[in-house]
Amino acid sequence: MPYRITKEFTFSASHCLTTLPEGHQCTRIHGHNFIVKVELSADTLNEHGFVREFSDLSILRDYIDSTLDHRHLNDVLGDNMVTSEQLAKHFYDWCLPHFPEITAVGISETPKIWAEYRP
Repeated sequence: MPYRITKEFTFSASHCLTTLPEGHQCTRIHGHNFIVKVELSADTLNEHGFVREFSDLSILRDYIDSTLDHRHLNDVLGDNMVTSEQLAKHFYDWCLPHFPEITAVGISETPKIWAEYRP
């Protein structure tokens, strides 16, 4: 699809990766300032010349603020849904009914680490 838009959202949350071997540093509760980047794509633009109006994405901001920000993700999403890869899939699945143009979601835990879900 030739047209793409992206928007970034941020939130702070803790998690622990419970399936890693005992003694691994990430089995301990720790936090990140996550960046969520959603990508929407289209073959053609709508009547206003957009893939989608950026303000339409405010419902994702509302979801992040009310459900994930300053929370322990293991409690919110379940112990086995807290890797960056799984978070990317979670956001994709949440976005799909709201934004059928969704094509990818990227998650960053640190400035140098990104994971992406792109079906």
